Amino acid sequence: MATTTVNGVNVSALKETLNALKDKPELGTFRFRASNTWVAGTHNQACIQGFYGAGREDDSRQSPMVFEEDEPPVLLGENAGANPVEFVLIGLSGCLTTSLVAHAAARGISLQSVTSTLEGVMDVRGFLGLSDAVRNGYEEIRVHFTLEADAPEETLQELVEVAQARSPVFDIVTHAVPVRVDYERKTPTS
Repeated sequence: MATTTVNGVNVSALKETLNALKDKPELGTFRFRASNTWVAGTHNQACIQGFYGAGREDDSRQSPMVFEEDEPPVLLGENAGANPVEFVLIGLSGCLTTSLVAHAAARGISLQSVTSTLEGVMDVRGFLGLSDAVRNGYEEIRVHFTLEADAPEETLQELVEVAQARSPVFDIVTHAVPVRVDYERKTPTS
């Protein structure tokens, strides 16, 4: 079978993957993982490496991907990295873009460029415990795409809509996801 690539997406492999998932739905269960270590002050270091997907552990990432997380000085940090709510915007921008590009490729729509800007509106009084009337997280996230493509306006609008409909991160931030948190006490070593 000849490989067809649109927008840098291997459409032939995409179709093979879709067919495999139709034949064996259990291959669709993935478990992504992250770890986080406090460094000092508001500085944390997050790490991702392996994950479970397509019926097996995936260890294709030879070394961990490390992300510095910190706060800006106005929030008592030292700007050692993006803050966690900025990482939410990063994740959302990447997922919406990937969804849009992949669905355009599957439809044979060639894109010349895709950019987005995101803005999250947040009142930090909630996070800081100064007001129970203010939520701890974003009150609103605004996303704006700029698309360059040889396609009619209605097709571009459809792509933006399908990106929202199929983006896992868009789903995560727009619908409540159960989160379980527990802990264990580490015994100090002498």
